[in-house]
Amino acid sequence: MPTGNLDEDSAAQSAETVRQLRALSTPPGAAALARAAALLDGRTDAVTALSRLRAEVGVDLAGPAWGIARQREKARPAFGADADRLLFTGDTLEQAGRPALAARRAGRLLDGGVRSVADLGCAAGTDTIALARAGASVVAVDRDPVARELTALNVAALGLRGVQVRDADVVDLVATADDGRVAGCDAAVLDPARRAGGRRLLDPDRWSPPWSTVLALLDRVPRCVVKVAPGLDHARVPDGVEAEWVSAGGSIVEALLWGRDLSTTWRRATLAGAGGAVELTADTDPGPAPVGPVRGWLHEPDPAVIRSGLVSLVATDLGATLVDPTIAYLTSDSTAGSPWTSSYPVTDVLPFNLKRLRALLRARGVGRVTVKKRGSPIEPETLARQLRGPGSGTAVVVVTRVAGAPTVLVCGPPS
Repeated sequence: MPTGNLDEDSAAQSAETVRQLRALSTPPGAAALARAAALLDGRTDAVTALSRLRAEVGVDLAGPAWGIARQREKARPAFGADADRLLFTGDTLEQAGRPALAARRAGRLLDGGVRSVADLGCAAGTDTIALARAGASVVAVDRDPVARELTALNVAALGLRGVQVRDADVVDLVATADDGRVAGCDAAVLDPARRAGGRRLLDPDRWSPPWSTVLALLDRVPRCVVKVAPGLDHARVPDGVEAEWVSAGGSIVEALLWGRDLSTTWRRATLAGAGGAVELTADTDPGPAPVGPVRGWLHEPDPAVIRSGLVSLVATDLGATLVDPTIAYLTSDSTAGSPWTSSYPVTDVLPFNLKRLRALLRARGVGRVTVKKRGSPIEPETLARQLRGPGSGTAVVVVTRVAGAPTVLVCGPPS
């Protein structure tokens, strides 16, 4: 099919989505959304729900209302009460960051003296909302008409002021940024699209906008923050730019590059939780942690510590050593009591051998195991099934390398 037809089809689809979003923002649309939410809360199946909605609110509103109600249900754990006022598509909800993290970023920007911010690639407006709530005037930019409509409607639904929504190309805006300003603002937030066709784009040069635009923004607008992939190669981080990895619930939730006027350290690991954030920083590369034999406790560092390259700081604090120079497991003589690690008492250390491991667990009355791995090709779920037995006991089985050799550590529950 010719490219022109594809562009026309895409434009037509976007126009229809915008029309539907505007219809849902009217009083009849709000009533349709409320009815769809009630059917969803009652666990009505999709076929029955859509049939009822068509009869009650009309064919034009039924499908869009049901789709938005489903997205709001997915958004509710992160967005709370706001979810019932916001509009999302499936793609924009997937791209939307957690509101608490957006608020944290906005707070740091404004603490740096920023008053106006360009949200470069606004999607559904998560960052725009956080910045406006923090008191900034915001220029929300996107080439996608659906993203612009979502942002405008969501800002209005929350009663926020001081937001302009503009159709502009981020690459062009950054290329013409001057005197530390972009799109008429003294700071910027950029979240490049890192997926295409449902797949992650591992090469930053293929992001949208590409890595060259990220570098240009960091050079031209020193008060900015860029969201990047957690696996970004440290060698790509420019000098003078702070790189931060944020985790929550044991997983990396975002990685950030802070512009030079906002950078206060070399690397930062942040543990975000309901009670606030815990941070670990280094002004220079702390180097690797020392290596030693397995001792009485095994410590698994938080992924933010691992990604930021700050494992050796945690090791020093715990008096711990690495079990292998290439593996991010630490070991010491006592439990850690550190927010940066999960700690397990080690009961046995043995070479990896399935038959021997199964016999040991049977002798201990262990019938259920949690398998962890690092530096091993095994599949944890497969090994856990293979080790299942009649016993009532439980254990944590860690498959890794110790001094280069495939090794199994049998541990008790985490402390």
